[in-house]
Amino acid sequence: MGAIKVLVVDDSATMRSLISAVLRRDPDISVIGQAGDPFEARDAIKRLNPDVVTLDVEMPNMNGLAFLEKIMRLRPMPVVMVSTLTQVGAEVSLAALELGAVDCVGKPTAGMAAEQAFADLATKVKAAGRARVRPGADRAPAHSASGDFKPDGRIVAIGSSTGGVEALLTVLSAFPANCPPTVITQHMPGTFTRSFAERLNRTCAARVGEAYEGAPLEVGQIWLAPGGESHLQVAGNAHLRCRLVAEPPVNGHRPSVDVLFESVAKAAGAAAVGVILTGMGRDGARGLLAMRKAGASTIGQNEATSVVYGMPKVAHEIGAVERQLPLERIGAEIVNQCNLTRETV
Repeated sequence: MGAIKVLVVDDSATMRSLISAVLRRDPDISVIGQAGDPFEARDAIKRLNPDVVTLDVEMPNMNGLAFLEKIMRLRPMPVVMVSTLTQVGAEVSLAALELGAVDCVGKPTAGMAAEQAFADLATKVKAAGRARVRPGADRAPAHSASGDFKPDGRIVAIGSSTGGVEALLTVLSAFPANCPPTVITQHMPGTFTRSFAERLNRTCAARVGEAYEGAPLEVGQIWLAPGGESHLQVAGNAHLRCRLVAEPPVNGHRPSVDVLFESVAKAAGAAAVGVILTGMGRDGARGLLAMRKAGASTIGQNEATSVVYGMPKVAHEIGAVERQLPLERIGAEIVNQCNLTRETV
């Protein structure tokens, strides 16, 4: 495979130059063009046929979200959104990820060097170049859990990364209001996780919130790891609770899926279900294996429905995954696994 061809779209000439300069440092990336607004971008896409587009959220004539919707409807392709790391920027970026954008990256803030802000831009662009684009508008509905759900006392731990916004929305939409206690680590900037938790809370039958120190694991409650400053763990004996641990990144991530899964293996043992979803890299594979060795049931997303088949692939290859399933079946399978009256195959 040759260099990944990238089109940079931003209304600021300065920002276009910064993004292009950062990407050109990577020999596996070729910046083949720039565009200052969606109309220029539309023509450039037709003319240049890029592998990946980096797209500014806020632009004149047509905002990035509206343009993304058109791309995903008319010519689906990998898109990495570039936005301000503000509450508004987080909301718009999350909407973009739901529409089918592969990933998002924040713009430099005051006093921040472009190299610092865009430190992982090239990595995300390369992952996007290998991604399977699944437009949000075409997302198949999750299979809802059937019958009466009676929680059996187990907890659920889920890990995800690139493509995780769509995946989590799909999985959690199958959870009933009295779902098993659930903890989630999704690789995401700290400014995004609270907005994402609020968005999940609005769309799911169960309660969803951003985890805090000491948050109790209860039936009907889903906790999302806050991004950036700490790892989410589960601790306790009779009454399990969330712990936020300010330790260095693991596998390049904070929060790390491995840290969450390994804590669940110790705290809950066989009384847990571990799930690894779409994502780049290997974070979570080792922890899921620890969960399986402790007696927990484990599920991995299959290759065909993963935006990036990285994390689930590594977990499958090392024997951490007990069952591998398409995304649309995972939510119902989790619910069935944790049901006192579960169906056996």
